[in-house]
Amino acid sequence: MRSHAVTGREHTPRDRAGELVSAVEQTGYYPVVVNEGIRAAVAGEPVVSYLVHHEPTIDRDEVRRHITVAVLTPTRLVVAHTDEHPPDDLLPEPYTSTSTEAVGLSQVRSVVVNRMVANPATPDAALDRPAEAVLTIGWGGVARLDLEPAMCQDPECDADHGYTGVVGSDDFSIRVSSAADGADAVDDLLGFAESLSESTQAR
Repeated sequence: MRSHAVTGREHTPRDRAGELVSAVEQTGYYPVVVNEGIRAAVAGEPVVSYLVHHEPTIDRDEVRRHITVAVLTPTRLVVAHTDEHPPDDLLPEPYTSTSTEAVGLSQVRSVVVNRMVANPATPDAALDRPAEAVLTIGWGGVARLDLEPAMCQDPECDADHGYTGVVGSDDFSIRVSSAADGADAVDDLLGFAESLSESTQAR
């Protein structure tokens, strides 16, 4: 995973588009296709921060690769996913599919970061690098409804009280661990999350 986060200490960050292109190329995963999809979605805006995550996916008995790229511009969050596919009824040769979504920063409703720290009782736990981290971003494009039977205060009551639930928004979620993704992967994810949070706090 590769990322570059820019904090508020840099009031006029330089365009990181070239670094993003290089980061995608270093994965070796169809870099021309991936970079072209990102270029079109970014639409000429400067790249303030980015996150590149290359991972395998399991589809039935096959292992296929997948790459996720998240890009922060001065006005938008751009998310791109590229998957590879074997020949099928759609195309007679192996092919890739790239989907991109661009969301205005004013539409980002939540930036949720979950950090997992090993041995939290040690004196230096706050200084240790988290072993895992999960970044979840919601902007209302996908809503999740978790339902459970509603209960009342009477333990003897057996009436049907319907259901209660929580609506959650998790349009984008990514999890990394230092064991699976490398020592710097968690730092990369946390840096991107910090940059995104800072960009959305005043909108």
